[in-house]
Amino acid sequence: MTKSEQLANRLQEVILNGTWIANTNFKDQIDNLDWKISTKKVGSLHSISILAQHIHYYIMGIKNVFDHGKLEIKDKYSFDFPPIESQTEWDVFKNKFWGDTEKLAELIEKMPEGQLNENFVDEKYGSYLRNIDGMIEHSYYHLGQLVLIKKIMNEKNTQHNTVDKL
Repeated sequence: MTKSEQLANRLQEVILNGTWIANTNFKDQIDNLDWKISTKKVGSLHSISILAQHIHYYIMGIKNVFDHGKLEIKDKYSFDFPPIESQTEWDVFKNKFWGDTEKLAELIEKMPEGQLNENFVDEKYGSYLRNIDGMIEHSYYHLGQLVLIKKIMNEKNTQHNTVDKL
């Protein structure tokens, strides 16, 4: 298996279908999640929907470099999204997230090995390998946050239900 194929597989693992590193993935965690739960904030933490959109933002940014050779995203905008206000909007977003991830994985898989060490748009951003690998690690970081937020929400619901029964 080539390095490009390995990277494509790792991206698919964290977003779509893997369990090797975290025993879960984004799709497993949010595919059947109600939009109201996904948009609920726990304290000062980002909502699940914001974390998912944040990761999608970077996937789209890297995909755009493959498609058009331009890096048009900026870190300062990576948490700025219009609110999701319905199940339909949430479902549309998730389908786009899954589809864009699949497309990026295909592009990475077909990438010539030598391109991995070339500059990603500009020398200051490092190589393609660094950016793809960094995005995958970044995705795992936020997947961990998402899992913890869901656990906190479940604990609060369990405590609330226990108090109601008393």
